[in-house]
Amino acid sequence: MPKKTSSSRRSTDAPGTKARTAKSRPPAARTSPARPVAKATGASRAGASAPALTLSRPDLLTVAALSIDDVHNILRTAAAIKAARGANVADRLSGRAVAMIFEKASLRTRVSFEVGIARMGGHPIFYDLGASGDRIGLRESVRDFARNMERFVDMIIARVYSQAILEEVADEARIPVINALSDDHHPCQGLADALTITEKFGTIRGTRVCYIGDGNNVCVSLLESCCKLGGHVTIICPEGYTPPAELIARAQADADLTGGSITVTADARAVRGQQVVYTDCWVSMHHAAPAGHAPDAGGGDPASRVAAFAAYQVNDELMDLADTRAIFMHCLPAHRGEEVTDSVIDGRQSAVYDQAENRLWAQMAVMLGLLKA
Repeated sequence: MPKKTSSSRRSTDAPGTKARTAKSRPPAARTSPARPVAKATGASRAGASAPALTLSRPDLLTVAALSIDDVHNILRTAAAIKAARGANVADRLSGRAVAMIFEKASLRTRVSFEVGIARMGGHPIFYDLGASGDRIGLRESVRDFARNMERFVDMIIARVYSQAILEEVADEARIPVINALSDDHHPCQGLADALTITEKFGTIRGTRVCYIGDGNNVCVSLLESCCKLGGHVTIICPEGYTPPAELIARAQADADLTGGSITVTADARAVRGQQVVYTDCWVSMHHAAPAGHAPDAGGGDPASRVAAFAAYQVNDELMDLADTRAIFMHCLPAHRGEEVTDSVIDGRQSAVYDQAENRLWAQMAVMLGLLKA
């Protein structure tokens, strides 16, 4: 397998991140407009082979870097895998080893990836950097790390602090790299969320999706996913906590193609009439980052963040403003009594455990697509 070089691999797919190019594949291109994800057929429910999936990108670093067709195809494949409970892809990763490099603690990400790899016949290898306080590029160079890993395994799944470090790993490694969360993006969550919304409403096209709280990595990936699928996204954040303007602009370009829209406001009452109400914790792991890591981009310590978001709690009164059929979403873990009340997260409108399960199916589809398995 010939070594890729930086000059041959760079492109400009995702603003706000380092340029990337395909690993011996053509660059991503926007193609057809948004369309509903096809429902699984009787054959797929019976365990027939899941559809083949090839992605236009060599890695999954951001949702923005995927083409519109990529997102549709991932959701279609994930739905087929879920309908068969994975029986239709049981041997697709046979003989493959997948490294899971985690700088941060995890429940859903670790378990869903390990189970998904194992269900497809692969061998997951969990490498816990967080336990020792180590990070990629700290003990040895990122280049040495990546070029060693590519000799041992078939894919790298990394849950990290720095998006730039993750992109450097992808630049150096000849094997696919999946972003299992960085401070700036959470593409696996965004794709699982898109699958969940599609299941609940039949399509994201035309669906009103509201995110309230911190304009963090989860907010960004949700925005990018929904705009590639024609959703109408409202982001409600206090001043100073909205997603980066360049990422909003990129998502708007997709929305222009798919018939979607973006509204950004500080008014919590903008939840009125929304079909999806989504929030996340106000203080994330990187707001208490290890020594030497970048400080909170939103400004302030955890206590000041909680104070800034006090008026943005998702409670029964707020949910009453939303559409009567609205669902509540949260990527978890939740700080109950802070960004959301027990009555909402445990209530009849909550879809949080559906979201958690869909991490498994969406990630299985992504792994198949990147490995061409």
